[in-house]
Amino acid sequence: MKVVILAGGIGSRITEESHLKPKPMIEIGDQPILWHIMKIYAAQGFNDFIICLGHKGKVIKEYFLNYYMYNSDLSIDISTNKIEMHVENSDKFNVTLVNTGLNTQTAGRIKRIEKYIDDDTFMLTYGDGVANVNLNELLEFHRKNAKLATVTAVQPPHQFGRLVFAENGTVEAFREKLDKDSFWINGGFFVLNKGIFEYLDANADQTMWEDSPLEKLTADRQLVAYKHHGYWKNMDAMRDKIILDDLWNNNRAPWKIW
Repeated sequence: MKVVILAGGIGSRITEESHLKPKPMIEIGDQPILWHIMKIYAAQGFNDFIICLGHKGKVIKEYFLNYYMYNSDLSIDISTNKIEMHVENSDKFNVTLVNTGLNTQTAGRIKRIEKYIDDDTFMLTYGDGVANVNLNELLEFHRKNAKLATVTAVQPPHQFGRLVFAENGTVEAFREKLDKDSFWINGGFFVLNKGIFEYLDANADQTMWEDSPLEKLTADRQLVAYKHHGYWKNMDAMRDKIILDDLWNNNRAPWKIW
C-alpha cells in the first residue's frame, strides 16, 4: 500500500531552519523528521512511499540518493576513489519522489500523484508530524466504515493553562491538562480511497486539501474520524522542534515504535 507524504511546504513558522532546507528535512536528533515519519509507517508494515516535493525539493532528492551511503560504514581509498561498503544499516524503504510544484497547495500535490496510486486504498500524512498511531487498527477502522476518507483525530495538548471564572472575576477552576471536553483536530494520518480524486477539481493547485475537498467529503458523509488517544505532535515552530529534540535525545520519544 502506498503512503503519500506531503513534503512541499515552505515552513514559514520555522524560518530559523526552513530557509536552508525544506521543513521535513529539519532534524530531530540526527535524522530529519521525514525519516521519523517513515520509520513509524515502516515499523508497522508500510514501506512504499510517495513523497510530494516542492520547496527545496532537491535537498530531499539528494538525501535519498545518498541514503545508502549515509547509513552504511564505508572505507574510501583516496588515491583511487575506491569505495568499499562494510556494514549496511539502510532502511527497507521504497521511495518515489514527485515534483509537485513550488507553490502548489496541498490538494494539488495530492492530485499530481494520482497516477502513482495503483491500489484502491492508500495512506496520506503531513511531513511535519509524529505520533504512535496504530496504523493497522486505523486501516481496519477505515475498511469497516466503508467511506472514501478517514482522518486521524487528535486532542492537542494545551499550550497554556485554562481558567474558568465567574462574572465577578473569581477563578472557579484552573485546568492545566487535557480533559474529556477538549476539542479534536485533524492530526493527519489519513486512509483514503481513490474516489477522493474526484473531489480534486481543475483548481486543485490553488486549493488546500483541508478546505473544499474535505468539506465536500464531509457534506457527502464520506469522511469518518478515527480517534487517536495516544501521542501526537506536529513541528509547527522552533519551540516544537526543541521539545521533540529533547524527547528523542533523552530516549523518551513516544513515537519511536521501532
